[in-house]
Amino acid sequence: MKTYHNHIITKEQAGLTVEAYLKQVLRLSGRKLQKLTRQKGILLNGKSVFLQKKLKENDSLRLLVAADANYGLTPEEGPLEVLYEDAFMFVLNKPPGLLVHPTSWTCSGTLANYLAWHLQQRGIILAIRPLHRLDRDTSGCVVFAKSDHSQFLLEQQLKSGRLTRTYTALVQGAVEPPTGTIAAPIGPHPTHPNRRAVQEHGDSAVTHYRTLEQYPQAALLEIALETGRTHQIRVHLAHIKHPVIGDKMYGEPAAWMKRQALHASALTFNHLQEQRPITIKAPLPADFRLAIAHCRQPAASPNENR
Repeated sequence: MKTYHNHIITKEQAGLTVEAYLKQVLRLSGRKLQKLTRQKGILLNGKSVFLQKKLKENDSLRLLVAADANYGLTPEEGPLEVLYEDAFMFVLNKPPGLLVHPTSWTCSGTLANYLAWHLQQRGIILAIRPLHRLDRDTSGCVVFAKSDHSQFLLEQQLKSGRLTRTYTALVQGAVEPPTGTIAAPIGPHPTHPNRRAVQEHGDSAVTHYRTLEQYPQAALLEIALETGRTHQIRVHLAHIKHPVIGDKMYGEPAAWMKRQALHASALTFNHLQEQRPITIKAPLPADFRLAIAHCRQPAASPNENR
């Protein structure tokens, strides 16, 4: 059974030729356009169409979606929380302690494996395409694209700043000023190959933060990324002497928070067809809520390890 993506022509797009719409609006490459033409995979109002045909408002332009031979990994049954789904993408809520996708060391038990199983149960075969990743112990929103073209468009939004990610972090100490920007280049750590560090000649990295709540010895921050370097939030907050609570790599362990208190709480992007802004939120997991409650106690200490 063939699968198509449907695009409804707006008033502003009326008058464009099919070819101009595909190249200018959907930003299809010439190679992709040639492949669709050979496959007779372009339908206008249900019928084959020439590329120079002019479009009218409310026309239905359908494009064939090539079925991938496999998922690119082994489907595995596991917990999966879908925060958002449309014809182009998923937004999943990743629990802490789970990798986003397989690595050279771990090829099973990841969020991507669970998504493949979820699709398999629905009779859908799609290559699993994570747009970005979160550290194993960071929870929250993760985007998966449903096709190579959707992935390309989402990557363009990410690069241009139209796709934004917001994080919630619980950090040590009182952050001053309560709102600010950390602009410090990040590069490889000089002695620990699996870590990153602020370095003069590293890659540009910019993190914006805002204090949501101040506790006796900790603070709850809202974080917005302007760049997306590996471990960026954790490195930047440790650099200003306010490491994420529970971060064993860049801070100190905490007996009452077994992982770093970092959560990808929201994601905003433009719908790939309708271009309207969409914001998806992921609720704080239980361990994070308990950590906040601990910090609110007058005698609580972020460094306490009892």
